[in-house]
Amino acid sequence: MVNKHYPPEFKAEAVALYRSRPGATIASIADDLGVNRETLRSWVRLDDERRGGGARTPRPAVAGGEAASVEQENAELRRRVRELEEERDILRKAARYFAGETRW
Repeated sequence: MVNKHYPPEFKAEAVALYRSRPGATIASIADDLGVNRETLRSWVRLDDERRGGGARTPRPAVAGGEAASVEQENAELRRRVRELEEERDILRKAARYFAGETRW
């Protein structure tokens, strides 16, 4: 069996694609990308660790001090904006790829 080395950009985009589809499974995304399922699963775990063990969906702010909850909500919103920007960029790249592929 040959070990494949994927560029970091591909890994990040694969994880972002998995996170952008709430109903998708690792198996379905891995099959679509032609990647081993366990490989994609390990990328997702590494990304979770890098993010501080966060889950797929942001957690709601806890009731506490008004300032603390506002700061926490802002942090969650910034994180969500980053995720959405990654997803948008992936879709743009995919659109460019498929637009170039359909030329006769």
